[in-house]
Amino acid sequence: MGINTERDIEANMQIGPTDAGMVRIFIEANGVEIPMDFDPEEAHEIAEEIMAAAQAAASLAK
Repeated sequence: MGINTERDIEANMQIGPTDAGMVRIFIEANGVEIPMDFDPEEAHEIAEEIMAAAQAAASLAK
């Protein structure tokens, strides 16, 4: 399995700050909960990677 392998899995994702000053990405699917905490600097890096991936995907779609 890789990033290009399609799956028919429904998941919910929430992103927000924690009271400990971290950024949490919380994913729930099929009864499994995955909380991932990042410090603000890491969260900025992840956001930049997501934006770069979105731009690359948009250029492939054209």
